[in-house]
Amino acid sequence: MAIDPSAILQGRAPGRASIGVILGIVFASVCLLVILTFDAVTGGASFVVGLLLAVLPVAVWLPLVLALDRLEPEPPNALIFAFLWGAGVAALFASILNTLGLSLLTETELTGEQEGWYVVATFGAPVVEEVLKGAVLFSMLWWRRQELNGPTDGVIYAAMVGLGFAATENIQYFIDAVEVDQLGYVFVLRAIVSPLLHPLCTAMTGIGVAMAALSGPGRIRRTAPLYGLLGAIVLHSLWNGSTKFGLIGLAGAYLVGFAVLIGVIVVLARDRRRIVQLIGHYLPLYGPVGIVTPDDLRMLSTLPGRRAARQWARSVGGKKSERAMTDYQQAATELALLHQRAGAQRDLDPHGLEQQRQYLVWVMQQARATFVARQPHPPASPWGATGFAPPTRP
Repeated sequence: MAIDPSAILQGRAPGRASIGVILGIVFASVCLLVILTFDAVTGGASFVVGLLLAVLPVAVWLPLVLALDRLEPEPPNALIFAFLWGAGVAALFASILNTLGLSLLTETELTGEQEGWYVVATFGAPVVEEVLKGAVLFSMLWWRRQELNGPTDGVIYAAMVGLGFAATENIQYFIDAVEVDQLGYVFVLRAIVSPLLHPLCTAMTGIGVAMAALSGPGRIRRTAPLYGLLGAIVLHSLWNGSTKFGLIGLAGAYLVGFAVLIGVIVVLARDRRRIVQLIGHYLPLYGPVGIVTPDDLRMLSTLPGRRAARQWARSVGGKKSERAMTDYQQAATELALLHQRAGAQRDLDPHGLEQQRQYLVWVMQQARATFVARQPHPPASPWGATGFAPPTRP
């Protein structure tokens, strides 16, 4: 049976998608459909307005989030599942639980309605929402740990969950705002002032989960996800609680959130340097095999270099060669990360790691063969004199 390169790069069985991911996407889609149906029935014409306005922030921020994922792209089906989990499962059950919490406080006369909303928003909703959003990240740590190769992956998946959750939540907020003639104010607050609240909070959980995925058995693997979840809850609670203190409270919470955002950006930058260092450390081992040259290592170490290589491949052999170059770049990155996992996690299956290593080497060999086959003497690549010329054998 022919080996499927896309299956190798996505970490799934050849020829078919993961049944678990398919079932998860279906379940999350049903939950999302339930929410949208409820909003459409109760919101009437305002639902259309709320839906359109809720899509706008997603259209802006989703491409930016995906741009962070260019060095080692995650499987599209996993990204879709993460988004739908936030938009469907987490949003539906958070709405139910938050409403029950408010009812408990007001019906038992523990608080008035206004005070009840503040208590739920500050102390209840952050716990409920961050646990529900983080659940998909914890499940990945258990069942799909191979997809979590560093903090960047944790942030990407967390951002997808957060964007999905925020989009669904914003629909209801915008519907309510239309009814009280405050749509402009609510849109500015939700879509312009704080569009990254949910992705940023859940990113704390994502970083903690990714740290656990990179660690061997021990204290860090047990505690890092919990600390990440706690950070997400605290940041979320701080933002919601600041609304009671007017502009001063909002400004203080905004500054804290901005500091956290800068911290996340620093983490992402350091993680990108780490991946480049892994490529430079492990891939030279495959020079004698004929799948990597020093020029290729320089090309793989920068995003502009990778982009230029794909453009060169397209000029040499069209879309097929460009696709093969993309596979080569991703397989090379995955191979370096696989070596890191093999060295750091002694509880993994050595046979499975070796099989995956051989598959990735095969993908790189097939990609190189694609370029060589297109022309007997390919033109020099833009990153070096050797490029993808046929390797010389000792």
